[in-house]
Amino acid sequence: MRKRYGLVIGVREEKLDEYKRLHAAVWPEVLAMIKACNIENYSIFLRRMPDGSHYLFSYFEYTGDDYEADMARMAADPVTRDWWARCKPCQLPLEDRAENEWWAAMDEVFHCD
Repeated sequence: MRKRYGLVIGVREEKLDEYKRLHAAVWPEVLAMIKACNIENYSIFLRRMPDGSHYLFSYFEYTGDDYEADMARMAADPVTRDWWARCKPCQLPLEDRAENEWWAAMDEVFHCD
């Protein structure tokens, strides 16, 4: 199974440089956990909006059979939790995100292979 995901979140302006620095050298253990949890083609894009705010767009493809179990496995990993603890203060979740979401999920409206 292959499913595409698009997610969005804001970035705190005062933390933008820190977020970029963190992602310029993602920890190898974090990258290994992403792959172990069946995530491929993972990218994060940055967009500066006309009002000066910044948003991150995350895209990845999930290739496993049990997304919830794989995400629980990732969330239980101590190194990943430490990584998230460093990244979360940089992020500004959207006010209209769904309950229990940090990054807001997006609906796919078009795809072409």
